Amino acid sequence: MKKILMLTAFALTGLAAAQDSTPADTMEMAGPAAMSASENFAKAQEYAVQADVAYPVPFYDRTLWKAAVDHSYYAASMEAGNRDYNAYLAQLYTKTQWWINAYNAWGRLGTLSDQEKQWASLSAAKLAYLALQRGDTATARMYVDQGMAWADSASLQSIMKRLQ
Repeated sequence: MKKILMLTAFALTGLAAAQDSTPADTMEMAGPAAMSASENFAKAQEYAVQADVAYPVPFYDRTLWKAAVDHSYYAASMEAGNRDYNAYLAQLYTKTQWWINAYNAWGRLGTLSDQEKQWASLSAAKLAYLALQRGDTATARMYVDQGMAWADSASLQSIMKRLQ
C-alpha cells in the first residue's frame, strides 16, 4: 500500500510541476520556431557546451548536438544577414561532422577569418575524400580546389596526389 501511495504522490508531483511551467519553459517546449533569433542563438550555445561535456565525439544525431544545431539554424534563418549566427551554424555543422552542410555554410559566408578558413578547408577535405572513395574524381577535385583556396592542408595535398 505504501508503494502505491508513494508512486501516486510522485506522479501527482510531476503533474503539478508540469502545470507550473513558466513562459520560458512553455516557449522552449514549443520549440525553436517560437523563440527569437537571439534566444535561439543563446540556446544553441548552451546546448553546445552541454554536448561538449556529455559526449566524447560530436555527431548531429546526439540529442544535445541536434538541439544546438537546430537552434543555431533557426537563429541564422531568422536573421539571415547576421554573420555571427551563420558562422556559428557553420562551426556547429563542422564540429558535428555534417560535412556538406558545413561546406555550403562556409561558402555562403564569403570572407572568412583564418580559423574559419581552416574549418572550411576541413569540410572540403572530408567531402573530397568521400567523393574519391566512391570514384567521383571530378567532384573530389572540385572540393580539393575549393579547400585549397580556403587553406592548404596535408589532407588536401594527399588527396590531390591521389587525383593525379
